[in-house]
Amino acid sequence: MRIVPCLSRAAGGRQPPAVFGIFSNASFAVIEAEASSGSALRGFDPIHKVVQEKFEQPTLRSSRARRWLGHLWHQWTIESWRPIAPAFAKPEPRKWNGARVTVAWLGHATVLINFFGIKILTDPVLFPRIGIRLPGFTIGPKRLIAPALKFDELPRIDIVLLSHAHFDHFDLRTLDRFDEHTTAITAPHTRDLLSWTRLRDVTELRWSERKRVDTPAGKICILALRVKHWGARKQRDIHRGYNGYLLERNNRRIIFTGDTALMNGFADLREHGSIDLAIVSIGAYNPWIRSHCTPEQAIEMANAAGARFIMPVHHQTFRLSFEPLREPIERFEDALCTEPGRIALREIGETFVLPM
Repeated sequence: MRIVPCLSRAAGGRQPPAVFGIFSNASFAVIEAEASSGSALRGFDPIHKVVQEKFEQPTLRSSRARRWLGHLWHQWTIESWRPIAPAFAKPEPRKWNGARVTVAWLGHATVLINFFGIKILTDPVLFPRIGIRLPGFTIGPKRLIAPALKFDELPRIDIVLLSHAHFDHFDLRTLDRFDEHTTAITAPHTRDLLSWTRLRDVTELRWSERKRVDTPAGKICILALRVKHWGARKQRDIHRGYNGYLLERNNRRIIFTGDTALMNGFADLREHGSIDLAIVSIGAYNPWIRSHCTPEQAIEMANAAGARFIMPVHHQTFRLSFEPLREPIERFEDALCTEPGRIALREIGETFVLPM
């Protein structure tokens, strides 16, 4: 079977504006939201390039596609003049205890982890905009809130963890700031995107593959997890993979889900031992529900894994969907109103220290 790239042809056979290639999670999700249950994309395995069902291709006449175009136009014109708000708090990683597990949310899916002295950064995105880089500017959404730390304020990073190649998770300008001494763990068929950066120690992990990484602070085990998302960066590179990860060191375990819709399988993680912290994405579910989860679904998956604490990310940073800015975190807090102590943090810049 064959996949037709989302919106690859507009009405009348003409190529649509280049904006559709800028943010592939927007363009492909139009298909997911518009398609009927009989024609939706199901079970695409980017590793083996298997498509179990075809889907119908929407056009620019789709009301949802037109609404999304209007949203993008507003973001890239009117919103360009809006100042970026400062983060709620500023982490101080140089004061962190190397004998503890400390985590800070820098914004969107970028999380700084001190795992008993090993410094890990997930999906680093630290510039004002994401999208296609042209000489002198970037075409794409602008941050609502600044990163809690600038790159120069980061400690030396041992491991960069990349879940998938979407622009809001895989920012080449940020990644080019790391040097050849940083290890990068990434999803299948994404190594080529890093070829022009200075990162040289790059490992692609398929689902269920494990790697033990040696760092100056010691060793850590990283397991790639199956999630329900997709990895295309533009319109046609649908072969790219997408991962979640399980980090394990000194009998402590952290899950980083990346982006995922609600899925079974997180309960299987219990066989690896107790999960201390689940870092879960809770935003961009309206209308992209088939590739992102709601706050309640994120909690459901974290509970299935047996996570002691839950850290919500992927909200309040960029406008990537239609839900109100504060809705994800408010729904998340409401869903855990009887267990508020399990919420690791709520706002960009906050820091969480895992209890011993």
